[in-house]
Amino acid sequence: MIEVSNLVRRYGPHIAVDHASFKIEKGEIVGFLGPNGAGKSTTMNILTGYLSSTEGTVKVDGQDILEYPTEIKRKIGYLPENPPLYMDMTVREYLSFVGEIKGIPAKQKKDKMNHIMETVGVHDVSKRLIKNLSRGYKQRVGLAQAMIGDPEAMILDEPTSGLDPKQILEIRDLIIKLGKDHTIILSSHILPEVSAVCKRVLIINRGKIVADDVPENLAKRILGGSHIHLRADANEAAISRALGKVTSIKKLEFQESPEEGTSELIAEAGEETDIRRDLSRALAQANIPILMMRSLDMTLEEIFLNLTTRDGNSEGGNSGLPGSENVRGEGR
Repeated sequence: MIEVSNLVRRYGPHIAVDHASFKIEKGEIVGFLGPNGAGKSTTMNILTGYLSSTEGTVKVDGQDILEYPTEIKRKIGYLPENPPLYMDMTVREYLSFVGEIKGIPAKQKKDKMNHIMETVGVHDVSKRLIKNLSRGYKQRVGLAQAMIGDPEAMILDEPTSGLDPKQILEIRDLIIKLGKDHTIILSSHILPEVSAVCKRVLIINRGKIVADDVPENLAKRILGGSHIHLRADANEAAISRALGKVTSIKKLEFQESPEEGTSELIAEAGEETDIRRDLSRALAQANIPILMMRSLDMTLEEIFLNLTTRDGNSEGGNSGLPGSENVRGEGR
């Protein structure tokens, strides 16, 4: 659906986007993350045709945005962080105006507008002036304008910025609903929101794409493999003897256990290896009860910080953990 190849954008000597490449398939909801000044908004503006690139290409459905700008703009709906609203218009007047700009035939416009207003939940305020609406409703109106023209892809920049928790949940549910029929690129600083909505994330830092995969795989690469957190009812020596026969385990690291008479440890395996069954089987054969076992995962916040910070600031690089260089999935 969207293919970006070696994208570069320069502002004089400053490189805002540095040879970024990625592909987004039809029907994906992808989180696009990056610290302030990383090149995120510049990249999104290039994807929408608002800015041109210095080098590289952007293709939508195989068409180059420089060769077919009008056609591609019809295929993309864009919600910037500050929606482009005309405050002295009513909701219906504004959406009708946007429909005219996007060339919606007059006979179809009314029905399409009513459908969109019902979808985003602004039909009940359609006759009110936009300036009199709450922040949440203004965001919904901005989302409605992005949907006009039935775009195949939608680019949403901080769609829940400034909203209260209830409004955030409502917009999040709406984005998930829209994702059934649209390709969506979602940019947000609210990382739990991205975790809840997106199955895949792109992370940009200093203009470069430093990660492109599902969060679970990114965590495994940063941690250097699959990690299982385990508590068992035995001493360290007995557990070491039992698990020493499991060839898929690369390393055992014992920790202080909160329960007297038990042992707690981290078992490490290769990146693509699931060792839970091997662990369970080996400990069962040794008659050692398992009291707790779970995968040791990183949150999206931890992944993001690991890939975009060094020594607690946003100057790029990594935090020194294994695998914290460029982290990408295969075949992206």
